[in-house]
Amino acid sequence: MTACPASRVTSAAGLPSSQPSEAPWRSATGSGQDLGVIGPVYPIAEPNLLELILGKLRAAGEDGTLARLQRESLERVRRGVEDPAPVAGLSRTRQPRRFHHDPSIVVQEAIHDADGRVIVPPGTVVNPLDTVNLSQALLFIDARDREQVARARKLIDERQGKVKVILTGGSYLDLMRRWQRPVFYDQQGNLTTKLGIRQVPALVTQDGRRLRIDELL
Repeated sequence: MTACPASRVTSAAGLPSSQPSEAPWRSATGSGQDLGVIGPVYPIAEPNLLELILGKLRAAGEDGTLARLQRESLERVRRGVEDPAPVAGLSRTRQPRRFHHDPSIVVQEAIHDADGRVIVPPGTVVNPLDTVNLSQALLFIDARDREQVARARKLIDERQGKVKVILTGGSYLDLMRRWQRPVFYDQQGNLTTKLGIRQVPALVTQDGRRLRIDELL
């Protein structure tokens, strides 16, 4: 380690000063005089932070700790993809229920075209079903329940494949491999919350300008 340089001071009259100073004093003539070293000199005792971190990483690599942490991290990611957290607040249907959802929204800010002209003023109520139809039914199921999976398979066949299956629990990747068709997942329950679904399986279809939702046994 490199030792700290010693402090040197000069008295105003060119004589040794009895008081330490943060900067050298100059004599009345404007020149200074070297008065020697004041106090003992010590080496820097603090360890180098980067060297400390690298040392711990090397030790973790040598004893297998680093490899174990990497394996655990990869396993957590794999589980999150293969088997996402189930949507909270949903239950298996006990009492069938039918209700409707109006997907209309109120435009908060004006929508302009490429030339800057207002095509949709603020406050306008827009229903997306006026522009595009729901081409497939949406079926929400919990794939951890074998009966719901079997019911879903039956509905897919009855509707000639025009069903989009959205899971609220279980592995969508496993179901995709088995069925050889796309399967989706309701991330964080966004869709079921928006549609007001409380029980699954639940089938969503279009009914005019509204969505009809049937919570099925």
